[in-house]
Amino acid sequence: MAQDVPIGATQVSLAQLNERSREIFRRIVESYLRALRSAERLIYLESQFLWSPELVHVLVDKLRNPPSDEFRLVVLLPAKAKNGQEDTRGQLGVLIDADGGAGRFLACTLWQPGPGGKPVYVHAKIGIVDDRWLTIGSANLNEHSLFNDTEMNVVTHDAELARQTRLQLWGEHLEC
Repeated sequence: MAQDVPIGATQVSLAQLNERSREIFRRIVESYLRALRSAERLIYLESQFLWSPELVHVLVDKLRNPPSDEFRLVVLLPAKAKNGQEDTRGQLGVLIDADGGAGRFLACTLWQPGPGGKPVYVHAKIGIVDDRWLTIGSANLNEHSLFNDTEMNVVTHDAELARQTRLQLWGEHLEC
């Protein structure tokens, strides 16, 4: 079920996928697709997986036909996913090829600070587009999560919240 809920001054949409709501089962992926297609400057994704051909197709198009000189795509993924590593690696290869050395695509992971630091397992499910669209929820960016599992994401078009969330995440991740 999808619904809009006022939260203070912020309007949010709840996008849900479950076995009893097949008539709106694509709400989460549709929300991502609309946001990614509308991107002009920045797409930032944190996810445990990046296997969805539908989403990667849109990202490839953005990299091959950037909407502006400033356009960038940044994805944060685990260094070693617990499953589907080859799927994610393959999709990353597709994105690297689409970038063609232009420097618009950056795939990242996190490591514990200090000597002997180990990789941090990224389990987040966050998307931010142009600091104006934000989603946080349980849906991974893979086919199983987007089309089969019971998932729920919160989506907002609150530009200040999207920007502040990105800056807070980057500050934490970059230790600044």
